[in-house]
Amino acid sequence: MNNVGQSMYQMAKRMFPICRSITGNGFRDSLGIIREDIPDINVFEVPSGTQVFDWTVPKEWNCKGGGIYRINGEKVVDFKDTNLHILGYSVPIDQVISREELLNHIYTQPEQPDWIPYVTSYYKERWGFCMSENQKKTLKDNQYKVVIDSTLEEGSLTYGELIIPGETEDEILFSTYLCHPSMANNELSGPVVQAELIKYIKAMPNHRYTYRFVFIPETIGSLTYLSRNIDTLKARVKAGFVLSCVGDDRTYSYISTKYANTLADRVIKNVLKFHYPEYKNYTFLQRGSDERQYNSSGVNLPVCGFCRSKHGEYPEYHTSADNMDLISPEGLQGAYDVMVKVINALEHNYHYIMTCKGEPQLGKRGLYPTISQKGSYDSVKAMTNFIAYADGEHDLIGISDIIGSPIDQLIPVIEKLIANNLLVCEL
Repeated sequence: MNNVGQSMYQMAKRMFPICRSITGNGFRDSLGIIREDIPDINVFEVPSGTQVFDWTVPKEWNCKGGGIYRINGEKVVDFKDTNLHILGYSVPIDQVISREELLNHIYTQPEQPDWIPYVTSYYKERWGFCMSENQKKTLKDNQYKVVIDSTLEEGSLTYGELIIPGETEDEILFSTYLCHPSMANNELSGPVVQAELIKYIKAMPNHRYTYRFVFIPETIGSLTYLSRNIDTLKARVKAGFVLSCVGDDRTYSYISTKYANTLADRVIKNVLKFHYPEYKNYTFLQRGSDERQYNSSGVNLPVCGFCRSKHGEYPEYHTSADNMDLISPEGLQGAYDVMVKVINALEHNYHYIMTCKGEPQLGKRGLYPTISQKGSYDSVKAMTNFIAYADGEHDLIGISDIIGSPIDQLIPVIEKLIANNLLVCEL
């Protein structure tokens, strides 16, 4: 088993029990775990009440516990068993109430009767509990004690950012969210993959692009981040990727930018068609995560979404079944591998031009078999096809699409041709 996949899985496992939300200590504690590995991630706090475009940063919410109990003290549901039992952003309560009143504050997913749904109320103050439909059916008593030990008060929204400078100011953006409670694929897979991609970029001896990594609460976090950085982002970002639900073993998915015509769209489609040709392609009309905000009117950044099973499209999504058994080291590793291929493709995506007219004599340079017989040409077919199209008309992604060879197979070809003074590149 690959050590990178196992490392990502163990980090996700460590963060899984934390009660996260769009604000609060759960987000900070989770980001703090990532910063143990990557301490130079910068942390920003944006006060409650701050205007961010058409939205306002909400009050900060923290929850320590709570549950539903029978009058004799017997537990029905308890925060200690899973933090999904408390409706996200619930105001505090400590009362004995009737069964009839309690049922008005219970949320279930009837079509999935054994699973606890994830439900929130960020922008309207209320309290509530989430449980399985089967648990709800056990509520037969006339009265229950309900307790939610939470605070909702002026505080701040937290986000993390790391910018790794490159040879140019042109940027590649990676964005992921860290704001859901105990769900593994929907919540933790994106941040742990992004953390490993940071390590990958840092280990590169040099890189053309500057890389910008952000860890934010979904929706309100991307709006907050955009409101503070939009001019720089619009000037510098050439491609971007929202990482979400990248930990399972089922498939790969890509959500296009608004018009599906950016460098981000081109490179991820190219990599996926060679890496996993059965991948699912979703249009922007099927968006659901922060690709919404990055492509919104007046923003229009070239940012697409990347998932394994897409958010909202797998049965465990936003339920207690999205647990550590749903993701795997192999699933996380696969998503990481795809994005490494994307990074390498972008780093090598120049227009290439051969330096000689006519086909070069590859044999005298040790680049072509010196014995000619049927089959000997196959081993250098990618090289000769690349040479034929290295005329400056297409960038590397375009050549790869035309000749049907993956970019990671063409990179060593390019390096050999450049080493033999047969190839030059231009932007």
